[in-house]
Amino acid sequence: MPELPEVETVRRGLAPVMEGVRVMRLVQNRSDLRFPFPERFAERVSGARIERLGRRAKFLVAELSTGEALVMHLGMSGRFTIYAAVGRDDEGPETLDVFVHDTGADPRHDHVVFEMESGARVVFNDPRRFGFMELWPCVAFDDYPRLRTLGPEPLSNAFSAAYLCEALKGKAAPIKAALLDQSIIAGLGNIYVCEALFRAGISPRRLARTIPGVRAERLAPEINAVIAEAIEAGGSTLRDFAGPDGALGYFPHSFRVYGREGEPCQTCQTPVKRIVQSGRSSFYCGKCQR
Repeated sequence: MPELPEVETVRRGLAPVMEGVRVMRLVQNRSDLRFPFPERFAERVSGARIERLGRRAKFLVAELSTGEALVMHLGMSGRFTIYAAVGRDDEGPETLDVFVHDTGADPRHDHVVFEMESGARVVFNDPRRFGFMELWPCVAFDDYPRLRTLGPEPLSNAFSAAYLCEALKGKAAPIKAALLDQSIIAGLGNIYVCEALFRAGISPRRLARTIPGVRAERLAPEINAVIAEAIEAGGSTLRDFAGPDGALGYFPHSFRVYGREGEPCQTCQTPVKRIVQSGRSSFYCGKCQR
């Protein structure tokens, strides 16, 4: 599933085409994805201007001129592809060219199409249909249930070593599980937690209640560094993920432990271990991480 850096990469790719632009027509090709689409979904979005395209954790949030927020989640395999208008024939009507990289997406899974006022088409394709789109009033957005209980995001002013110390105090869960708890930190997923714990020299087995103090002082900046580097690299090329232009992320070239079971640790040459915690693989160095 795409994590925070992948979703931010998608947001940055979509913003120049969608932000401040009217959706002339929304085409809805099925009645549901993971959940049913909102009632009169196409009608409520068609004609609306996207005033702002933001992100909260792993969710894209488009603030519409109608006073509603369109919340979008990529799920396991969802992707947006931009087919953009890039020129105009001075002697005739606007001409459209496609600049998208070949993503290999099957058009049978093109479930939602945004036809923008600029002439661009933004297509949401989701073979496994674990993504979803919902509408919620902007004035009551703090009450939107899927985001209401989320903790602060990495890179935000609300996240710090001091916050981490307070949030982990007394928690008996392993630190790996605690960091995946979205009510503690929003947007972190398995990949970047593994990488941050390695950089901070903390074992994924260590109990969260032992982190406050010097370990939290090491861990918080490493979480921020991993997320910032991944965003800069365009996310990770894993399974179906691609940016809106079809380009794939390159952060996997920087993986130090994730997916490297049995390979030598880049610091001490000890083979990287893999264990399963709460159904998720944890990769770590038993010598460097304590």
